[in-house]
Amino acid sequence: MATATYTVKGMTCGHCVSSVKEEVSEVAGVTSAEVDLASGLLTVQSDAPVDAAEIVAAVEEAGYEVAGRS
Repeated sequence: MATATYTVKGMTCGHCVSSVKEEVSEVAGVTSAEVDLASGLLTVQSDAPVDAAEIVAAVEEAGYEVAGRS
C-alpha cells in the first residue's frame, strides 16, 4: 500500500471536494482519495505508487491546481 499527499489550491466548498475525489478515484491503482477542505490536503492511497503526473492531471481535470506534494 502506498500513500501520497498533495496540496490542492482553489477548493472552496463541499462540491469542490467531491469533484477532486471523483476524478482522482478514477486514476488506475487508486484505492482511496480523501480531501480536507480546510487544509487543501488530498491524501491518495493506492496498491502501488501512482505516477504523480496522473494525480495532477486528475486534479486539473476537476478544475483545480496542485500546489505541492509532501
